[in-house]
Formats: sequence, structure tokens, C-alpha cells
Amino acid sequence: MAKEKRVGVVLSGCGFLDGAEIQEAACTLLSLDRRGAKVLAFAPDAAQMHVVDHRKGAPAAGAERNVLAESARIVRGEIADVAGARAGDLDALVFPGGYGAAKNLSSYAVEGAKLRVHPEVERLVREVHAAHKPIGFICIAPVIGAKVLGGEGVKLTIGNDAATAKDLEALGARHVACKVEEICVDERLKVVSTPAYMLGPTISPVSQGIDRLVAAVLEMA
Repeated sequence: MAKEKRVGVVLSGCGFLDGAEIQEAACTLLSLDRRGAKVLAFAPDAAQMHVVDHRKGAPAAGAERNVLAESARIVRGEIADVAGARAGDLDALVFPGGYGAAKNLSSYAVEGAKLRVHPEVERLVREVHAAHKPIGFICIAPVIGAKVLGGEGVKLTIGNDAATAKDLEALGARHVACKVEEICVDERLKVVSTPAYMLGPTISPVSQGIDRLVAAVLEMA
């Protein structure tokens, strides 16, 4: 019997404007479960950059939320602080998108190509990569891959947004334009990415790209 694959899924809150994109996260979890993988969910135990009222699309003055507590909503409470995640416990790692990846897991939303990655997130990416295990980046999350693995010339996609692609390349990554249903596979570095809601427009094509990403990641695991 094939060994059950253990896949770390790093979330960044709950809600696409200030946390993880919920549809992307749910599609990731569903695709992993359908393929018999065991999900180990993680998120930083830290305050969100800010809280956005998703009805108004604007920050909610004075509101505060915790990234780990909000992420727990998506995985029915089965989640741990990313500080405790270790590559030795995982066969692969996946990052759903949403602005949380650019606000809470990194500072890309504020600092662009000068971004900093949350130190525990960066540590985990480096550990998993050093162990020659695959990593999947969805939507805007490839900026994390570009920052951490750009020195190795990692190949990534965020779709076709010229400004974001330019930032990835400024970090040393090689950007490949892709359609929403497509994936970009860096077989040398075992990195897979897909545009998802960087392109959209709806959950159906987004889910196709994510499902292909999950399949490719598990194939390399």
C-alpha cells in the first residue's frame, strides 16, 4: 500500500482581502483529500496587518484579528503555529493565495520587491526545499517563493500581470505567463505554481488550476 502523503498547507487568515482566499484554500484542501493526502495546516500566531470589511472592501478602523485564529476557521480548528512546523514531518508544502500571503506571510503588499517574508514561513520554505520536497504556490503566494528561492532562479507564474511578474524577476525568479487553468512546473527545484484568482474569474477555472497543482506536487512528493 502506498504511503500516505503528508502535506503542509500554510494559511494566512480568512478572507481574500486580508487573509487566505477561502475558495483557493477550500479547493486545495478538497484536492488533497480526494487524493488521499493528510493535511497538516499551519499559520503564523501573529496579528494580521489589518482587518478588511469584505462588504465595503476597506479596512475596518480599530479592528484586530490573529492570523492563526482566523485561519483555524477554514480547517475546522485543526491547525498549528507555523513555528512548530518541520520539514521532516512533511512530504510537501502548499501555499494558497489571498492578500494574506502578501500582508501576513510577507510584506509584499506594502514593500513590493523589497518584501520581507515572515521568518518562520521563510525557515519552513528553506527547510522543505533543502530536503528536496515539492512546494506549491497559488495566486499571489509565488512572491514568497521568488523572495526565498529567487537566488536559485526558481521558475514561477502569477498569471500575466506585468508589474507583479517584473517584481518576481527582480528577485531572481523566472516568470512564465500562464492561463488560470494552467500550472508552471519547475522540475529542477520541485516548485509548482498556478495563477488562480490572480486571473479568475470564477471558482471553476480556478479549481482546475489548483487541482493540477496538487496533482503535480503529490507526484513529486
